[in-house]
Amino acid sequence: MADKMIDELEVRIADLRSRVRRALADGDRAAAIDLRAQLREAEYAWDVALQELAPIQPVRATSALPGATSLLPVREQVHQVLTLLTVASAPKMIVAVHEAFFSGDLVATQLTSLRRDERNSFETSPHARPYYLCNALTADRLTPVRALVAVSSWPLDRRMIGPLSARVDFLTAAIRIGEHLDRIGDPSPQARRLLWRFASNIPGAASPFEAAEPTSVISAARAELEVHDSEDRRHREAAGQRARKQLGEVEQLFGAQPMGILRSASPQ
Repeated sequence: MADKMIDELEVRIADLRSRVRRALADGDRAAAIDLRAQLREAEYAWDVALQELAPIQPVRATSALPGATSLLPVREQVHQVLTLLTVASAPKMIVAVHEAFFSGDLVATQLTSLRRDERNSFETSPHARPYYLCNALTADRLTPVRALVAVSSWPLDRRMIGPLSARVDFLTAAIRIGEHLDRIGDPSPQARRLLWRFASNIPGAASPFEAAEPTSVISAARAELEVHDSEDRRHREAAGQRARKQLGEVEQLFGAQPMGILRSASPQ
């Protein structure tokens, strides 16, 4: 079933990419915007279906050979982590989650030029890849949050960062980590330490004198998330609507230029 769905989505994605190009060539901006939104949704559905076909499997750090490296390119290792977390994340968080659940070494410095390379790739050949690693955007100015990496196939609203988004995304990540640990049953020491790092910043997730348990972290994170989620969602949705109206396709993924840069670039 998952195989068939992936095949159908890949056909739809290819068709939508062609229709986007035709709409842009015809100068039909309204149609292009609508088709791009459909393309994002199809690409996100492809990501989800692929994850169902091959769920993320934990790799114990203790079982990995010293100096073992992943066979996957860095961008795909980062995509694995972000697919697990489902929220825009900083390089240090991406590295910590990778160490807890995946094989090979990933270091924060490898992510330094990654989004620039992704932007260049997108500008050279738009939609040639199923996804691009891109920026989260500030909800007020629609500029890139350079410390946060996101995935292009996610809905635009989810990549917006408003006043409450940092906390909401932290709680969401805690839930995803807890759920993943609950599934694998016997986590590695690195995974338990990661869970404790989340638990220590969530009231009621664990006492200072006991190990954090996935179910306790999930419950505490969900309880706090209920307080912030609705308001955060309103901020994100409003920012997403503005971004669709004001930004071009590249800027929707990588952000608008900060006004200071625009002013310095203008003729004197």
